[in-house]
Amino acid sequence: MKIIQYGAGNIGRSLVGQLFSHAGWEVVFVDIDTVVIDALNREKRYRIRVKEAHESEIQVTGVRGVHGTETEKVISEIATCDLLSTAVGPATLPRIAPVIAQGLAQRDHPLNILLCENLRGAPEIVRDALMKALPADFPVHERAGLIATSIGKMVPIMPSEVRERDPLEVWAEAYNRIVADRNGFIGPIPEVPGLVVRGCFEAYVDQKLFVHNLGHATAAYHGDLAGCKTIAEAMKIPAILRSTRGAMEESGRALVRLYSQELTETDMQEHITDLCQRFGNQALGDTVFRVGRDRPRKYAPNDRLMGAIKAQHKAGIETTFTVEAAAAGILFSATDEKGERHPGDVAFEQFHQEQGVQRLLQHYSGLSPEDPFDREIIEQIEDRLESHRSSRG
Repeated sequence: MKIIQYGAGNIGRSLVGQLFSHAGWEVVFVDIDTVVIDALNREKRYRIRVKEAHESEIQVTGVRGVHGTETEKVISEIATCDLLSTAVGPATLPRIAPVIAQGLAQRDHPLNILLCENLRGAPEIVRDALMKALPADFPVHERAGLIATSIGKMVPIMPSEVRERDPLEVWAEAYNRIVADRNGFIGPIPEVPGLVVRGCFEAYVDQKLFVHNLGHATAAYHGDLAGCKTIAEAMKIPAILRSTRGAMEESGRALVRLYSQELTETDMQEHITDLCQRFGNQALGDTVFRVGRDRPRKYAPNDRLMGAIKAQHKAGIETTFTVEAAAAGILFSATDEKGERHPGDVAFEQFHQEQGVQRLLQHYSGLSPEDPFDREIIEQIEDRLESHRSSRG
């Protein structure tokens, strides 16, 4: 069995590559990073350092690589694979679709494609791109199983010296699951430990975004205000732990109400407790900067902050801790290991300084002062923002 993994980055190597290699599959990575592809073809293996209280090491074998610019080779691999997976990011996803389309056209049987992007609407994006690249009469719906996934694995930014020493080594937590939409598959579903299929998939997409990602962002934004460098450091502060858990519980209660046939209160509480423990994993070394950066994306209308607030409002749940997190994030100022800011955060901050909070939330979050609920949220964020500024000194 052979899987093509489009994208040899952290998730591609630490999660997809590991799960399928250990299940006995050949893993063929496709990427444009020449250093990584050359190393994969030279070594035929790579190392994962599992960052837990007791660090361990996993060797992933049976791997090789193809450079993304070698189009004919990539098409040939796609034409003969048993499964394809992507972990390339929203901007790249439509750009690789024409090559996938050419590989699809050479097959005489369907191809299932795992979209490991944590991107709402990923199947529709890929389907539209495939249809544009293929003849009008090509039966895309019958030949391409486009499978949304929810990826919860946390992979920290690795020190530059480690990347330079070994371009294939990747650090990650022990958590190892791909939650996939059962309804996206065509034909048999591969039996791979760690590949978990769910029927009401939307519930798990929202759980990942409005519980996991919201909680992570909450810890990052409050942690930054407290001067913390890592998420684990922040989670040791009782007030931040309380705020992080509080925001996740607000969303958790909302989702249990909205998806009552799929999610239970007991399972949600266990999930939140597990996340709090994972966020507090000091060995992982996950930084406040990595988790909180890129606020234009994180403050988007349906992303972890505003999307969670809307879901909570829809379910009739208080939004106290989530609004507090949204306010804290406006003051986020963390830098990377070189002392540099994320470009998106610089733009976000400049807009805030020039236009103010109301216009900021209109522009990035789609909140309208004319809408009674939106106006209330804007006012609450403004109020909490002043409180955060005062406590920051």
